[in-house]
Amino acid sequence: MQQKFIKIHPADKVAVALCPLPAGSVISIDHKNITLTEDIPQGHKFVLEDLQEKEPVIKYGYPIGITREPVKKGAWLHVHNMKTALGDLLSYTYEKQDTAIAPTEKRFFQGYRRPDGKAGVRNEIWIIPTVGCVNNVASAIEKKAQSMIRGSIDAIAAFPHPYGCSQMGDDQENTRRILADLINHPNAGGVLVLGLGCENTNIDELKKYIGPYDEKRVKFLVSQESDDEISDALDLIEKLVDYAGSIERVPISCNELIIGMKCGGSDGLSGITANPTVGAFSDLLISKGGTTILTEVPEMFGAETLLMNRCENEALFHKTVDLINDFKNYFKSHGQTIYENPSPGNKKGGISTLEDKSMGCTQKSGSAPVRGVLSYGECVKEKGLNLLSAPGNDLVASTALAASGAHIVLFTTGRGTPFACPVPTVKISSNFALYSKKGSWIDFNCGELLEGTDLAALRDKLFDYVIAVASGEKVNSEKAGFHDMAIFKQGVTL
Repeated sequence: MQQKFIKIHPADKVAVALCPLPAGSVISIDHKNITLTEDIPQGHKFVLEDLQEKEPVIKYGYPIGITREPVKKGAWLHVHNMKTALGDLLSYTYEKQDTAIAPTEKRFFQGYRRPDGKAGVRNEIWIIPTVGCVNNVASAIEKKAQSMIRGSIDAIAAFPHPYGCSQMGDDQENTRRILADLINHPNAGGVLVLGLGCENTNIDELKKYIGPYDEKRVKFLVSQESDDEISDALDLIEKLVDYAGSIERVPISCNELIIGMKCGGSDGLSGITANPTVGAFSDLLISKGGTTILTEVPEMFGAETLLMNRCENEALFHKTVDLINDFKNYFKSHGQTIYENPSPGNKKGGISTLEDKSMGCTQKSGSAPVRGVLSYGECVKEKGLNLLSAPGNDLVASTALAASGAHIVLFTTGRGTPFACPVPTVKISSNFALYSKKGSWIDFNCGELLEGTDLAALRDKLFDYVIAVASGEKVNSEKAGFHDMAIFKQGVTL
């Protein structure tokens, strides 16, 4: 029988409805009976004891905000009667927690070994425009090139974006770093870099960021120097297909697997089902020597100390403090409210404050120590859990994960989304209803936790699924032919 509600932590002053609960329902919890005074929607909170005005609301064992007014036991608690308690910039103290992960037995996936030693989980041909002016050309080339797919080639995909020119300073640097990261990504067996010729981020400039490259794997085309750029591009793609199409999958240890972790369109169940399952997966992969990357810094606000105290050393602690405060200053520099989250969809799903969202979001990090802190566009270097500077926007953050080296992105959601990113994007539902309704979007269902499935069993099931995806099984967005990318715009446009 489905569980109807959950009190997540013994210290909590609220419980969460796991299905719609009508007013008048009698809830037995902690050996006490509570009568609900209002209808409680699925994923929403109800109060377990009388709360006074400005009293901290405890969920996950931590404060997630304060009450706006007195709230009676059994009442619905949401944005109408609670609010954030967060301030602006904070001072932090390093209180290290020992969170070492014990090693477990090796696992392998069937991947692609690149000449530079890197491992990939896809063997695709990527068309990377240097500037938005050639986006339509890139898309036309992608469409005409589909008939060339053969051998071990998984897909031929273009990645249009609106940048590459009329940018300045760090904003321009970020675009160049992201494009170079994607060009060097091991999921691409071959890359066509498509330039215009007069852009700031022209091919000669971009080569400085790409570094050494295999001329068989990476080809360049300047459109202004070609009589027929589409025809010339197809000739180059033919050569890339000939080169990459003969490469076969081989067994590769999971200690080379890099997984990005992101959530979007969350609901009140995301922090109870999907995110803890991904967190347990992260710990399991790390126990096998693998790597995970957690991002969307604004959705760490309110839960950042949990990550800071898991930093392996004090230097990483200070980098994490900077990660948080730099993003807050980014908001402030644009005259924006730091704690604008949660979104309307989050609120509809039961998330009331940014602390509420952040406590659920950080469940994806599991319990492993933080071993790396990455700036936007920086590639992962340390095995284990890494934190990456990127915003909460789904497309921007997922692209940033791919650019930092993630082979696959695990994307948890309570609302659903069809988007993709440059690497396979596994959509993980927090509830059974979403999985049932959107089978063409959702790849994995964590609503099973509400049906009695054990967390460890669901973690293992997710791990097996990720191994299958890494070995070539396509996720739904790949089956639909979706490939998206988005670069973080941070500066003026000339």
